[in-house]
Amino acid sequence: MEKAAAFGQDFLGDAQVRRHGSYEALLADPEVQAVYISTPHPMHGQWAVLAARAGKHILCEKPLTLNYANTMQVVEAARQHGVFLMEAFMYRCHPLMQKLVELIREKAIGDVRMIEATFGFRAGENLESRLFKNELGGGGILDVGCYPMSMARLVAGAAAGKDFLDPTEVKGCGVLHAKTGVDETTYAVLKFANGIVASVGTAIGSGMTNEVVILGTAGRLTLPWAWIPKEKDNKIILHENSKEPREILVDGIANVYTLEADVVADAVAAGRQEAASPAMSWNDTLGNMAALDKWRASIGLEYEAEKPEKMRLPIHGGPLRVQSVRGQPEMQYGQIAGVNKPVSRLVFGVDKVTLKTFPLAAAMMDDYFQRGGNAFDTAYIYGGGGCELALGQWVKNRRIREKVVVLGKGAHTPDCNPEALTRQLMESLDRLQTDYLDIYMMHRDNPDIPVGEFVDVLNLHLRKKHIRSFGGSNWSLARVDAFNRYAAKKGLRGFAAVSNNFSLAEMVDPVWGGCIAASDAKSRAWFTKTQMPLMAWSSQARGFFTDRSSPTNKSDAELVRCWYSKDNFARKKRAVKLAADKGVSPIVIALAYVLCQPFPTFPLIGPWNISETAASFEALKIQLTPDEVQWLNLEK
Repeated sequence: MEKAAAFGQDFLGDAQVRRHGSYEALLADPEVQAVYISTPHPMHGQWAVLAARAGKHILCEKPLTLNYANTMQVVEAARQHGVFLMEAFMYRCHPLMQKLVELIREKAIGDVRMIEATFGFRAGENLESRLFKNELGGGGILDVGCYPMSMARLVAGAAAGKDFLDPTEVKGCGVLHAKTGVDETTYAVLKFANGIVASVGTAIGSGMTNEVVILGTAGRLTLPWAWIPKEKDNKIILHENSKEPREILVDGIANVYTLEADVVADAVAAGRQEAASPAMSWNDTLGNMAALDKWRASIGLEYEAEKPEKMRLPIHGGPLRVQSVRGQPEMQYGQIAGVNKPVSRLVFGVDKVTLKTFPLAAAMMDDYFQRGGNAFDTAYIYGGGGCELALGQWVKNRRIREKVVVLGKGAHTPDCNPEALTRQLMESLDRLQTDYLDIYMMHRDNPDIPVGEFVDVLNLHLRKKHIRSFGGSNWSLARVDAFNRYAAKKGLRGFAAVSNNFSLAEMVDPVWGGCIAASDAKSRAWFTKTQMPLMAWSSQARGFFTDRSSPTNKSDAELVRCWYSKDNFARKKRAVKLAADKGVSPIVIALAYVLCQPFPTFPLIGPWNISETAASFEALKIQLTPDEVQWLNLEK
């Protein structure tokens, strides 16, 4: 508080202004409308999320966070809490950028072919400076390399008639500091879908030209100093083929930071949550962070804060808790026999979760848990064990083992036998850093082994408390019946759940060998009669109900092989119509179909980003009638 008072006195004298001694106190002030976050990079994410939760509009310095994963979380927090959010690339708010976009779209230099942009300086050798500190997100890429990256994406987008364009390839080469490991000097080459190639460079170890050159089929444009535009006489030099270069001067009216503040104020006054291009929209920021991640990865730059063992807390810095919506979690719950916890109806599949991509994995699982999700599906074979290692590390970091339901699978062909089952189960428990699995599934069946041998070994692990319940994935229903009859005869436990494929689109050809679907009428009748819980994998038909599929689009060979059929496209057409009627997307209707069966279902979802998780949760709000369920499935 003393520092705040002194600062206010130095700059504002005796003016009556608010002074707060902590960020928490500032965010608690009901009369504060917006905050500007300019802490070191690693703190941006935490305070942006907390500001959003406090209902404050946000202007946050670049980079918005350390990585794409955390940026997703900040954007989602702004979306959920209805606040404005913009990454503070002030140069994007200057009329210079509007003029540049205009020249590109007018084809002043013909078709753009190449972009060259650099931003670098010599920072000296002060290892105590934030620029050299790994724990403060030091190095050139995040500090100023983000400028040329954002410029290249802006120009490539303008050439394509869009606000921005994300590169399809990012390949970097650079030098890391010998002591701190942050990047000193580095370049990246980008390739875009419209044929444009860009070279972007940054440095804290040496000065660079700090200019932008855009090469086209009819000339080139040069911006001698784009990164901090002036109030007057900013230059764009147009070199048309066979003509003398001419200077295009652009005035900024006011200081570039004033213009940036105006963009925020105008958007807030208009009730918008995002800025309009060329200022940074949310998707522009997300794309820029994804490209910066690829640049860093290509030169081997990892921050200590991103290592799995260091990521002990969620982005907001507090314990992981379910966030309620109007007093209730977004999730619905069901019961599985033997599991003494409610099981979330949507189950998070961790087959894409690894230690190597742990920041993204943690962000996704944090978001899912905060929405009320508590069930995680993994398997011994996923990622060669890496998926179990990552899930186990996350659960340990968050200290929530008794709050989650872990569904593990093992004994996959060709190791589908009681001996291999036991060995793999013990190894899975070790990887997951836990004493038990809430649900254990045999990943495949082996009809050559008498069903009683599987009954006996699973009940043995039940008695030893290695598992709380069990079932089978890709088991025929006849074998499930045989299993349960044998178990009942011997007074032992039978299947608590089955995990076969089930979706609105019927699987035409198995995704993998040994896969079994339960979408047919006979299987649905069996589940309705027995009320056996079905933990349905590929519940959304691997994207069939999105724009990825159409009778003429055959770019995804697996999608074509497994899901393309006349009946499935008829189902999709009906899902599109019902989605329009209910104001949601067709894939939400497809997932609601699985949720609204006359028997217990727990669909497995495999989102790639937080927006896909949010879309899946929309299905929980859709209550289809029995007639609508039958109509979608072509039964009416």
